[in-house]
Amino acid sequence: MKKEFSCDSQGPTCPWEVCSSAPRRPRNLAAAAVEEYSCEFGSAKYYALCGFGGVLSCGLTHTAVVPLDLVKCRMQVDPQKYKGIFNGFSVTLKEDGVRGLAKGWAPTFIGYSMQGLCKFGFYEVFKVLYSNMLGEENTYLWRTSLYLAASASAEFFADIALAPMEAAKVRIQTQPGYANTLRDAAPKMYKEEGLKAFYKGVAPLWMRQIPYTMMKFACFERTVEALYKFVVPKPRSECSKPEQLVVTFVAGYIAGVFCAIVSHPADSVVSVLNKEKGSSASQVLKRLGFKGVWKGLFARIIMIGTLTALQWFIYDSVKVYFRLPRPPPPEMPESLKKKLGLTQ
Repeated sequence: MKKEFSCDSQGPTCPWEVCSSAPRRPRNLAAAAVEEYSCEFGSAKYYALCGFGGVLSCGLTHTAVVPLDLVKCRMQVDPQKYKGIFNGFSVTLKEDGVRGLAKGWAPTFIGYSMQGLCKFGFYEVFKVLYSNMLGEENTYLWRTSLYLAASASAEFFADIALAPMEAAKVRIQTQPGYANTLRDAAPKMYKEEGLKAFYKGVAPLWMRQIPYTMMKFACFERTVEALYKFVVPKPRSECSKPEQLVVTFVAGYIAGVFCAIVSHPADSVVSVLNKEKGSSASQVLKRLGFKGVWKGLFARIIMIGTLTALQWFIYDSVKVYFRLPRPPPPEMPESLKKKLGLTQ
């Protein structure tokens, strides 16, 4: 049964405004609507569909850039052979042919679909949970910290889901002759090192992905807010759905560039660690040195910038398609305006 949200809906208070035509009052984190939504904000169906959006946004985009990711990983683990992004593609094509560029697509699709489910689904859960703990005024004042905390919490669980497939993917892509498919790689890894083979990279993954995701979500949220405030010539409520999705894509790309820079050193460590047996993260970091951990950064900026923009675009499109509540940029609560003397 379809449910229509109105300005009289009750729930935890927060600064995300829901209607400008009625007297302002405390409102739920979700934007209430003048349109019908397919489910209630914060319901099991809402979080499930957000998780599904995460599956599509991460699984499809990461699989699409497997060739670039393969070359980037090889540049990190064997910089003498793969001297740059174009040289890396040339060498790979010469040795493995066009099919060689698709190595590792299966663990990439499975692993990042699982990661996306947890990343986006749990982010929505933790954002609401922490907002309710803070209250309306503190949610607005500390919104950047809220984005950082919610995304870090979500990514902690997302990386546990990703780690086994990431380990298999790196083995397939960076160790010639080890395995060509996930069906070959997984049993071989288990036989050699047991379950440790699949989870020994989880700590470096946290080092790489948690800062990346914190930047991805916090930078995106604040960039969207800034674009509507300073760039877009009209309020979001007056923008069409396609116009809103364009803003989403632009904000996602800006966030992606910063994500790539913040997380690249740990990404280099993960690539080398999953290739080598018996090495620790600290040993790999010491051996690579400051210069070594930045190898492949240009390729990763291109990859992650495009990836992040497309992920947010797909995720927001899923919300639009399923008619999920989509909160507008946050506004200062009336109670806080009065405290600060900003209203009569």
